Amino acid sequence: MNKPSQFTLLAQRRFAPFFWTQFFGAFNDNLFKTALLVMLTFDALAWTSISAATLNIVIPALFILPYVVFSATAGQIADKVEKSRLARFVKWLELAIMLVAGIGWMTHTLWVLVAAVVGMGVHSTLFGPVKYAYLPQNLKAEELVGGNGVIEMGTFVGILLGEIFGALLVSHKPFGIEMVAAGTLFFAVLGLIASYRIPLSPAPEPNLIISANPLAESMRNLAFSRQNRTVFLSMLGNSWFWFYGALMLSQFPVYAKDYLHGDHGVFVLLLTVFSLGIGTGSLLCERLSGHKVEIGLVPFGSIGLSVFGIDLYFASLHYANTAAVDVAGLLHQAGVMRILADVVLIGVFGGLFIVPLFALIQTRCDPRHVSRTIAGMNIMNALFMVASALVAMALLHFGATIPEMFLATAVLNALVAVYIFSLVPEFLIRFLAWMLIHTIHRVKVEGADRIPDSGPAVLVCNHVSYVDALVIGAASPRPIRFVMDHRIFATPVLGWIFRSAKAIPIASAKEDPWLMEKAYVDIAKALHEGDLVCIFPEGKLTGTGEMNEFRGGVAKIVGRSEVPVIPMALRGLWGSVFTRDRNNVFERVFTRGPRSRLALAVGAPVAPQEVTPEYLHQQVKELRGEWK
Repeated sequence: MNKPSQFTLLAQRRFAPFFWTQFFGAFNDNLFKTALLVMLTFDALAWTSISAATLNIVIPALFILPYVVFSATAGQIADKVEKSRLARFVKWLELAIMLVAGIGWMTHTLWVLVAAVVGMGVHSTLFGPVKYAYLPQNLKAEELVGGNGVIEMGTFVGILLGEIFGALLVSHKPFGIEMVAAGTLFFAVLGLIASYRIPLSPAPEPNLIISANPLAESMRNLAFSRQNRTVFLSMLGNSWFWFYGALMLSQFPVYAKDYLHGDHGVFVLLLTVFSLGIGTGSLLCERLSGHKVEIGLVPFGSIGLSVFGIDLYFASLHYANTAAVDVAGLLHQAGVMRILADVVLIGVFGGLFIVPLFALIQTRCDPRHVSRTIAGMNIMNALFMVASALVAMALLHFGATIPEMFLATAVLNALVAVYIFSLVPEFLIRFLAWMLIHTIHRVKVEGADRIPDSGPAVLVCNHVSYVDALVIGAASPRPIRFVMDHRIFATPVLGWIFRSAKAIPIASAKEDPWLMEKAYVDIAKALHEGDLVCIFPEGKLTGTGEMNEFRGGVAKIVGRSEVPVIPMALRGLWGSVFTRDRNNVFERVFTRGPRSRLALAVGAPVAPQEVTPEYLHQQVKELRGEWK
């Protein structure tokens, strides 16, 4: 049965009011900031003698400064205060800030507008932990990726529209400034109205005592986040994306003006295609992930960020126009479509990178500390964005061009990706599994909800091919510890992947009785720690396509740990290039693939007291059906 579209959430009160509250917040933030930056870029002399390039770095940096100082406190507040009440307070604060900004606009007082930028940074700092802690509290597990995708899409569409409206309104003569002042007030009111429809969301820690020292609390927050290695490194990856995006986007106004020789409309066009790319990538995540948290998309997204960031540098070098152009004129220039394609694809792969990371952080951190974990991530985001501003200023100081800054960012992204994925190989392993089941095969999973979301269990499956573990791993929402032959475990290069995945090597009693007993101890320890463990009870790959007898080891494992057993069956893999089918290789490649169909059927859990090798063999055989 098809699962409902993620967009059905927009018709439900548990999601829609919150969506529109954050949408109008993102929209208004960027309407205000973009109007200020465009005004200072294209009409700077009327306001200040500071260069446009410097202002385009400093003002965004001032916006994120409150994230560094107040994120930890904001996380504590979000864990202590009921979330709909907190959202309303933040929206009232936004309205007050926009009133102050209106005074700055009408009196042409730059320092008042800069103060309002900092104020909006405080507003966003307070709302950030609420934004991502609200979702796991109000959405089902299978809705989380789709909900995050819609939120990210809404955020970036809000950013896009806010930037477009900001650029267009401030450039409208002679009442542009007045229209910006009125518009920001109007949209602050719309966000406030939406916030009054958000349903009650109880605070997870209502008795929490808020620290009076935000800096000390920030250090405690980061120290707490570091205790969960996977979550912390996911936070690091998320923060790196904001470094990448901040460095890229902060240069768009100057890039549009000085390199593309365009007007403010060209700047808006760059923002439009980038934000549409982010929105598209965010929405694609649910479809590509199969309604589960699929971190295999993260390396895919990272590859795209580097490839198209590097190509943007080369595309910029081939842009030869030196005459001033508007949007229509730009679109007629040679090479511009390649530039726009790079920008939109950076956005698409950015969406594929960021949404699974958010969902992973939400699902694997302590539920009582979601807001504080998100706050810790916001601190890291802010530090990385400040670092991006410093790096941009340093590159400009040493004479780097804007395209060279794009190139440096893309190369740095590749280095950071290699570092993070080497520390958490689960990302790379899931990526390989995801590629397998979306390129070489079309995989249908039946009964995936029978794999437990938490707690220990033993998975047993027929052994058909060399890629069985990848297919099973890709179907599971949780990491799996696979038990494998010690000789395969010791394979050069692949052995590093197996060790990183915490596979458990095993040998027969004849080969190495000590290693066999150690494997049983390791399996018992993994189950005691709440992990999933998968074994192939046949003990070897099938050479005929038929199932071999199940050996007695599974009964010994369950007898020691007394955990449920989940029978599984692979269908359709026999005859592929990954099996021991001795038929003609040409026939195996071109009759079974690419995109050949296969299925993984998951059966009902078997109680420990019912486990015997013969009974499990029968269960798997029934799941396997008539397929080979």
